[in-house]
Amino acid sequence: MSQDTPCIAVCMIDPKTKLCFGCGRTLPEIARWGSMSRDERLALMDGLRARMHDAGLPAMAPRRG
Repeated sequence: MSQDTPCIAVCMIDPKTKLCFGCGRTLPEIARWGSMSRDERLALMDGLRARMHDAGLPAMAPRRG
């Protein structure tokens, strides 16, 4: 995956937090991703690790393919 995306190809949404188990984004953020500027994407990515931690979700490693 590109460095400009947090996607690790684990695309499942946690029903409680509404966050993707793989990247920590919400469905609306994922849907808007392609139309966001690079600066917007990087700003969002900066907070994803803390967001996952605060939600009690484990950080997942990318799948090996």
